[in-house]
Amino acid sequence: MEFAAIVAGFFTGLIVGMTGVGGGAIMTPILILLLGIAPSTAVGTDLLFATVTKLVAVKVHGSRGTIDWQVVRRMAVGSIPAACLTLLLMYQLSASREAGKVIMPALGIALMVTAVAMIFRTTLHGVGKRWRVGTPEAFKRAQPGLTVLAGVALGIMVTMTSIGAGALGTVMLVYLYPLRLTPAKLVGTDLAHAIPVALVAGLGHLALGNVDFGLLGWLLLGSLPGVWIGSHLSAKAPDKIVRNAIAVILLIVGARILA
Repeated sequence: MEFAAIVAGFFTGLIVGMTGVGGGAIMTPILILLLGIAPSTAVGTDLLFATVTKLVAVKVHGSRGTIDWQVVRRMAVGSIPAACLTLLLMYQLSASREAGKVIMPALGIALMVTAVAMIFRTTLHGVGKRWRVGTPEAFKRAQPGLTVLAGVALGIMVTMTSIGAGALGTVMLVYLYPLRLTPAKLVGTDLAHAIPVALVAGLGHLALGNVDFGLLGWLLLGSLPGVWIGSHLSAKAPDKIVRNAIAVILLIVGARILA
């Protein structure tokens, strides 16, 4: 168990550092399907794991100036309150022992949605770019509100499944900021937003008793060097190949969970 957790942590950290995506989408299914961790514990533990892991990546991106803090604030305005409200729902589900029945279907759906969004990321970027260039004034007026709404969707999904802050968040930003965010800033900005929402959701799950600190320690032991290496390889990583490979894996795992 300990060795498997270290390997899983390193692999997940490497992918997060290189692409900014795949943390919860990879780690949570591994914990549930391969390591046999209860769904609620897997989600809670992964949220705190993601918080610490992404702090390392954000430190690297921050030193390079590849974080757009205005965009981070806009998303957080929606995601943090949404995460808090979702935690109240999770509390009610935990009290009635219905959490597991809700988390697994939500996890499967989240994986499928994330995979489809990743596959059509280029298409969505093209749509956003045409809107931005074709009707710039209307786009700029709608941009802040749509960013907040994107944050709300992420806050709900991340709190329930620990999935979405990286992969789906990146796709949303590609659509909403097609010219403003360079590839490097896209990764850095998405990672920076993922930290507060994952921390709030993770602390909420901690209060619900859904965190295994022993498991968390082993995961971090593997992930911290992995994310450091991945962050320094991000400029050289074959981004499209890595993302498409992740998307295919997520589709398969999501379909298995929903089957």
